[in-house]
Amino acid sequence: MSLVERIKKLCDEKKVSFAEVERSTGISNGQIRRWDKSSPKIDNVTKVANYFDVSTDYLLGRTDEKRYYDLTDKDERDIEKDLERIINSAESDCGLASFDGKVLDEMDEEDRDLYISSLKNALRMHKRLAKKKFTPKKYR
Repeated sequence: MSLVERIKKLCDEKKVSFAEVERSTGISNGQIRRWDKSSPKIDNVTKVANYFDVSTDYLLGRTDEKRYYDLTDKDERDIEKDLERIINSAESDCGLASFDGKVLDEMDEEDRDLYISSLKNALRMHKRLAKKKFTPKKYR
């Protein structure tokens, strides 16, 4: 998929036109459509990437991840391992985690599921925020 095709797809998702993107980013009128035939300036590609909140690597076709801080399969596996470790510690007699004064073993099924899903969401959010904060600018 070419640069212009990716931008077109993002425009369709956001329901905006090329003209709106150009107006909002300060790129001259009709410039994006010409990027199929000529190489754009990296500054302009960066402006478009920022407009859509995607990485320049995604726009240029180097990766399929839209944002550098999106979680990868490896990140998801790491989160599952961390979650399993937390659950195992919560199920022990000296469990570190509790909810409403009860360790995980003492909870009913609904509370247990809610507790686990909230832990998983917290771990996912933490991983995304860490990627945003600690990814060097040259890799964004």
